[in-house]
Amino acid sequence: MATKMNFQRTLMLGGLAAIGAAGQDAVAADRDNLVLIVADDCGWYDIGCFGAKNNRTPNIDAIAANGIKFNNAFNSVSTSVPTRHCLYTGMYPIHNGGHYNLSAIADGVKTMPVRLSELGYRVGLAGKWHIQPKEAFPFEKVPGFPVNCLSKDPKHTMDGIEEFISRDDSQPFCLVVASTCPHVPWTGGDPSKYDPDSLVLPPHFADTPELRKNYTKYLAEIDVLDQEVGDVIEALEERGLMDNTLVVFVSEQGAQLTGGKWTNWSAGVKSAMVARWDGHIAPGAETDAIVQYEDILPTFMEIAGGKPGKTDMDGRSIVKLLEGDKDSHRKYAFHLHNNYPSGPVYPIRAVSDGRFRLIWNMTPDKRMVAKNMENEPWLKEWRASDDPDVRRIVDRWYTRPEFELYDTAADPWEMDNIADKPRHRKTREKLLKELKKWMKQQHDSGIAADNEHNKPYNKKAREYIDKL
Repeated sequence: MATKMNFQRTLMLGGLAAIGAAGQDAVAADRDNLVLIVADDCGWYDIGCFGAKNNRTPNIDAIAANGIKFNNAFNSVSTSVPTRHCLYTGMYPIHNGGHYNLSAIADGVKTMPVRLSELGYRVGLAGKWHIQPKEAFPFEKVPGFPVNCLSKDPKHTMDGIEEFISRDDSQPFCLVVASTCPHVPWTGGDPSKYDPDSLVLPPHFADTPELRKNYTKYLAEIDVLDQEVGDVIEALEERGLMDNTLVVFVSEQGAQLTGGKWTNWSAGVKSAMVARWDGHIAPGAETDAIVQYEDILPTFMEIAGGKPGKTDMDGRSIVKLLEGDKDSHRKYAFHLHNNYPSGPVYPIRAVSDGRFRLIWNMTPDKRMVAKNMENEPWLKEWRASDDPDVRRIVDRWYTRPEFELYDTAADPWEMDNIADKPRHRKTREKLLKELKKWMKQQHDSGIAADNEHNKPYNKKAREYIDKL
């Protein structure tokens, strides 16, 4: 799929090093624009082109139809703050320092607005921030989208985005559109369009009336999300910018329903990632290559004419994957969950090779509690039920074995734990070895990282790492 446009781009990238810093702004003027659209607590399986059973997302699906759909895209941690830290640093959670919710990245970590500004880009963010410390993320604030994910009014306006993308033809831009949909409290959209009794529920949900009622509200906010995506694309098209703009959409992490957010199950860490880049990505393309959110910033940097760091970043550019020059990327995807401040210590680590997912629950004697959900009416209804099917889902959420292994090809919802089956022993051992190797490389102290919050380099942590 190497096109004439790609060849010209290669020549320009090669010439950047010779031009040097003094001519960087002139070169930047010829670089493509970059747009990243981020959902908020959205299950990948509720996006149309990824198999949604109850709703439609025509605008998100259109990005895939005109670009590429990623079947194995993952975040590293299924809570909002660390997910965004990874997106905006190109670094795994422990590496950037902001690995638990409501945390802050470490001093000296370079972020998306810093790196792309150095390459001559205007870098703006519309919508949700949820990143710390704010001085490390010098995005231009683009007005019009709700900033507070707990807002009961998720309505948006496009004036700020339209001004930002139209302001200066001589300078390329990077724009992050961070929606607050479909984060709770699920007050946007029209839930009445969904009949609770007709919904097709994922098997990791307990089928109760309260859950069905809440699911209609959640789906209604996905309608709002899809409209936001459509409005952004329309604004780009009206200004003739789609010919030189890469648009990436990611669904962030799973929904705030059991089995999604705060987990390392696929429903929590898998992403409905799609991208459109006219003239570079073949329309209707699809890939099974493993990619992670950490790969997005290095990709943006390469398009911007920079060289992503190999030691200070964990992500790797997927430009060749986008352009069809490669069909693979990573061998494994890695994930973690530190439960602070969402509840008692409950560290989880996981690894996937694209088919098998190994989950290591490091304190299996403890009870998993996500305090943000404990008082939800649907979860109270679940806990009060005597129905064995409901009890099975409740028990699966609160109490977990040390190891879980799933064949996601045969069991995409990860309901059949095969970790203790003899015929899968070698797969379990291989994946656990890779997971421990990654943890050691990341200076990830496991249990101590959850106990000590953002201080993984203490003596206890070092002793733990050395034993891996």
